[in-house]
Amino acid sequence: MVDVGDKPVTARRARAQGRLSCSAETLALVEEGKAPKGSVIATAELAGVMAAKRTADLIPLCHPLPLSKIDVAIAMDLSLPGFIVEAIVRTEGRTGVEMEALTAVSVACLTLFDMLKAADKCMTIGEIRVTEKEGGASGAWQLPR
Repeated sequence: MVDVGDKPVTARRARAQGRLSCSAETLALVEEGKAPKGSVIATAELAGVMAAKRTADLIPLCHPLPLSKIDVAIAMDLSLPGFIVEAIVRTEGRTGVEMEALTAVSVACLTLFDMLKAADKCMTIGEIRVTEKEGGASGAWQLPR
């Protein structure tokens, strides 16, 4: 692992986003509460939170961090059709939380896929990326729009 022992402890925050595209019929199942496996969005949001907490166990050489906030929000998007998944992660530490935010989004998308695969075999997960970060030596950054 990279030695971060000499870096100052600062407030750090990262936001990541991803998408799961599906058929309009699959999206309607979720909207109507008729998905085969139950509460799709709530389950995927919880899975994302749990995954962020386990990032150092999943990604080799990733520092384990004491996370102070993890928020995963999933919104249905009729124009995709599909879901927009967003995670915000915070800590006070010597290294950033981009990996934790990306892990939260990735696992939330995978959970959506798992919960809906019986209804839709053609779903696509994509566009998982960091959209902004704050803290550390490099300061604040936001994905150009």
